[in-house]
Amino acid sequence: MHGRGHLLREPPYQLERALKTLGENLRTARLRRNLTIAEVAAKLGVHRHVVASAEAGKPATSVAVYAGLLWVMDLVDQLAEVGAPHKDVEGEALAKTHERTRARTVARLDDDF
Repeated sequence: MHGRGHLLREPPYQLERALKTLGENLRTARLRRNLTIAEVAAKLGVHRHVVASAEAGKPATSVAVYAGLLWVMDLVDQLAEVGAPHKDVEGEALAKTHERTRARTVARLDDDF
């Protein structure tokens, strides 16, 4: 069996902080809706410890669990901006630096032997 990867053992600070914040926000949303961890877990079909792990922001928790919790809270549209593609300005700039400015022409072989 493989051991836990570096990302799960020691995630980058920004990722760790983002997951903790997401977990805290999911817990707040659950409490505002007067739902117990057991009720949410039953709706998702997972054990209550899985929901508790997500609310704690554990990086080993599946992204499907986080998405499922957003769905249960009717917040799934916050997973991605629905209808508006994400603008990756930095990625587009990097791609432009690698674009070819001129295509090389390839000489075609003559079929006459």
